[in-house]
Amino acid sequence: MAAPLLQLSGIELGHGGAPLFAGVDLTVQPGERLALVGRNGSGKSTLMKVMAGLVEPDAGKRTLAQGVVPGYLEQEPEMDGFATLGEYAAVGLPPEEHWRVEQSAEGLDVALDRAVEAASGGERRRAALARVLAGAPELLLLDEPTNHLDISAIRWLEARLKHWKGSVVLISHDRAFLAALARGVLWLDRGVVRRADVGFDRFEAWREKVWEEEDQARHKMDRKIKAEARWAVEGISARRKRNQGRVRALQALRAERAAMIRREGTAAMALESGPKSGKLVLEAEGISKRYGEKLILRETSLRVLRGDRVAFVGPNGVGKTTLLKMLMGEVAPDTGRVRHGTNLVPAVFDQARARLDPDATLWENLVGDPELRVSGQADQVMVRGMPRHVVGYLKDFLFDEAQARTPVRALSGGERARLLLARLMARESNLLVLDEPTNDLDIETLDLLQELLDAYEGTVLLVSHDRDFIDRVATTTVAMEGDGRAVTYAGGWSDYLAQRGGDPFAPGAEAPGSRPGKTQGARVKSGAESGASDAKLDKTAKPALTFTEQHRLEALPDEIARLEAEIAKLESLLADPELYAREPVKFRKATEALTERQARLGAAEDEWLTLAEKAGA
Repeated sequence: MAAPLLQLSGIELGHGGAPLFAGVDLTVQPGERLALVGRNGSGKSTLMKVMAGLVEPDAGKRTLAQGVVPGYLEQEPEMDGFATLGEYAAVGLPPEEHWRVEQSAEGLDVALDRAVEAASGGERRRAALARVLAGAPELLLLDEPTNHLDISAIRWLEARLKHWKGSVVLISHDRAFLAALARGVLWLDRGVVRRADVGFDRFEAWREKVWEEEDQARHKMDRKIKAEARWAVEGISARRKRNQGRVRALQALRAERAAMIRREGTAAMALESGPKSGKLVLEAEGISKRYGEKLILRETSLRVLRGDRVAFVGPNGVGKTTLLKMLMGEVAPDTGRVRHGTNLVPAVFDQARARLDPDATLWENLVGDPELRVSGQADQVMVRGMPRHVVGYLKDFLFDEAQARTPVRALSGGERARLLLARLMARESNLLVLDEPTNDLDIETLDLLQELLDAYEGTVLLVSHDRDFIDRVATTTVAMEGDGRAVTYAGGWSDYLAQRGGDPFAPGAEAPGSRPGKTQGARVKSGAESGASDAKLDKTAKPALTFTEQHRLEALPDEIARLEAEIAKLESLLADPELYAREPVKFRKATEALTERQARLGAAEDEWLTLAEKAGA
C-alpha cells in the first residue's frame, strides 16, 4: 500500500470545556474520496482545519506526505486586500495558468471581474472554490462546497471531482452529492472518528448497526455493574481482605460506564398548522417581471391549492426568489395580479438568514421577536400559543444553556439554520415559505425536517438546490430554466427529469432556457409556452364551457370577494371578548353567520376551481 497523503495520530482538541476530539486517528490515501460526516457542532469544520494545518491540536501528530500542500475551502473565505474576485481566485498562480481559474469560474458561474466589496456571500464562496480547484492540489479539503451553488454548478462540480487525480475529503449536507462521490465515510461522533469503506448510500445502515452494538454493550455493562454491586453489599465485611480487588474492579466498571458519552438526541422540532386556509391558497394570473433589460418572468399563471408542496428550481439568478416574493406580495409584478386565498397564516425561512440579528444573542433573537415575546416575561417565548422558557425551547434545537448567551455571529452555519427554524416553528402557520432551508443543516436534522413537512397539514413553497430533499418533499416542481419561462411538472426532481426528457443542468447538456420544457398539469401556464400558432389554435378550438358555466366562472370571483369581506367583518365582531357577556343573542347570530359564510366560501372556491380547470382542459 502506498504511503498516506495525510495521517492524524492521537489528535486531541478542546475549547475551554469538554474536549472536542479525543484520540482521533485517521489516514487519507492517494486517490480516495471521503465524506466527513457528523452532527452540527460535532467539530467537522474544526477537524478539517486540523487536517489543513490551520488549527493546532492540543495533542497528537499531523503528518503530510512530502511535497503535499492541501487545498482547503473554508465556509467564510477572507478576501481583504483583493480588488476583484478574479484577483483573489488567481493568487499564487503564474499568468500562464490563469486559464485554470477561468475554467473553474465558468463551471461555477463566477464573475471574476466582480468587485470583492460588491460580491454576495455566495459569489465569494464560488470564487473561493474556483481558486482551490485551479490550484489542482493532491489533497482537496472541501467544507460545504455545494452551499450557494445552483444545480447546474453542483452537477459540474460532481463531474470535476469524479475525475480528480488527487484525494478529496468532503463535508456536505447534500445527500445526492455525497452519494455520487464518496467511496468511504469518516464519521465524527462524540469526539471519535470511525471509518467505513462504503459508499455514502450505505452509511446510515452502518451507523445504525454501530449504535445497536453500542447499546448492547452499554446494557451488558449495566447488568454487570448491578450484579457486582449486589455482591458487594451482601456480606462484604466477611470478605473484605480477600476481595478488595473485586471492589476496585467494580469501581473501575462504574468509572468506565460514567465515561460513556450518551448519544446526542435529535432536535425536538415540531410544526403545528394554524387554522385551516381556504382550498385556494394563491392564484397568480398573467404575472411577469423585468429588471431593466433582464427578463425574469414572462406572463405566467399559477394556482396553488391547500396541501400542495411546490418546489421552485433553476440556476442562480434566474428569479426563483423574485417569483416567490411576487407570490407572497412582497414584490409587485409588472403585469397581472396575485390573489391570496382566505385565512392564510404564512411563516418564512429566508436564505440570507436576514431575520437574525448577528450581534444579538440567541436569547435576544427569540425574546426580541414581537410575535414571540411574552408580555412582562423577559425569559419566556410564545411557542405555538404556549409560553416556554427560552433556554428550554433552545434545548429542543440542540443548543445548551451557555450558547443561549452567545452572539449569533459566533454560530456555525448549521447552528444559525437551526436557530432560524426555532423561530419559524414557534409560530402556528398554514403556509410555509422555505428559501434554501437545507444549507448547512446536518443530515439528521434534514431527515427530521422532511418528516415534519410530510405531516404538515398546510401548504409549502420551497426553493432549493438539494435534489434529494426536493424528491422527498415536493408534489409539484416549477422549473425556471431561463429566458423567463416557468414550467410545471408533477412530482419532485427525479420526476421533473423523467418528464422533461433530459437533465438541463448536467455538464455538457443543452443550456437551460434553450428549449421549452414539457408542460405537465393544469395549474401553471407560462406565456413562454404559447406561440402564435398555439394562440390561433386556441381561437378555433371548441369552448370547454357552456354559456351558463362561462357566465358563472366570470361571476364567482366577485362572489368570493364578497364572502371574504363578510367573513372578515364577522371575525372582527367576534374578536370582541366582551360581546358574549354583553349581547349573547348577537354573539350567537354572528357565530352562526360566520359558519354559514365559511361553508359558502368553500363551496364557491370548489366550484370556481372545477370550472377553471374545465376551461383550461
